Amino acid sequence: MKAAFESRPLSILVGLLTIGIATVSSAAVALGSAGYIQQFLDWPRDLIVIAVVILLGAVAAWGILESVVLASLFTLIEVGGLVAIIAFAVYSDVPIGAALSNVPPLEATALSGIAFGSLLAFFAFIRFKDLANVVEEAEQPYRDIPRAMVLTLLISTARYVLVAAVAVCTMSIERLALSPAPLSLVFRAVAEVNPMTISLIAIVATLNTILAQMTMASRVIYGLARGGDFPQVLARVYAATGTPVVATLLIVACVIPLALLVPFAWLAEGTSLATLVVFATVNIALLRLRYRGVLSAEPHVFVPVWVLGMGVIACLAMIASSLLRWPINES
Repeated sequence: MKAAFESRPLSILVGLLTIGIATVSSAAVALGSAGYIQQFLDWPRDLIVIAVVILLGAVAAWGILESVVLASLFTLIEVGGLVAIIAFAVYSDVPIGAALSNVPPLEATALSGIAFGSLLAFFAFIRFKDLANVVEEAEQPYRDIPRAMVLTLLISTARYVLVAAVAVCTMSIERLALSPAPLSLVFRAVAEVNPMTISLIAIVATLNTILAQMTMASRVIYGLARGGDFPQVLARVYAATGTPVVATLLIVACVIPLALLVPFAWLAEGTSLATLVVFATVNIALLRLRYRGVLSAEPHVFVPVWVLGMGVIACLAMIASSLLRWPINES
């Protein structure tokens, strides 16, 4: 942002938006995690949310290596659970193909619902932006990061679409919407076994997301503080842990009240909207750099102008689809 617009306030604003996205998404996923955990613990939802956020905040403050190792393990378990749902559905002859080939009517109401659904589904993809925060860890980021991003995007999209198709083929939309643990219902329907296994996997998946988002947010706060944009106490790294503990505690203190006081749908939609604003701004910044002829002396990725333009248009279109529905949402 500084290179494109030469504006420190705009750069700080984008940093604040990034922190906000991670904080709000952590709160939303904490609510989802509590729904699955309640199948094993007869605790109040709010108590579970508080315990989950504090525990994962402690892991994030413990050390970056511990956080990455735990997140990697969680990811493997999460992917295995979703693949198991798809495999059982195929074995049970669930008509996935029929769901995928079903074309909705070209009506304003249907298209509006699809647009709003796309915005909420975008919530599942917000962690792709976190790859940009680890480019310094790659030996050849200009080569490895784009490949990693494209592959994970394609694989994750296929996996989510297939799981969604299995869900709508096996359960009614109303029942899925009312359930605090919808994946458990789907797993029971396709596998006809105790759904507790998939509930455990769902818990792992949600904990993984919370840990990754809280860790990333604390590092963004640390980076802004180190650059002089935030109080220096937030840039303090404790020798015993090698992590910005104060920044991590600040994130924990923000996530808990959001999760306890704001409805899940508002959190998910707010996260998606803020992420789209950041994505649109980044694309505009890249277009401006291209227009000004500013190129890095280091090896870098070359993206065609039309890709950047389509990125801006797509982000603005999804933002507009949500804003147009606000009167409907409020009613």
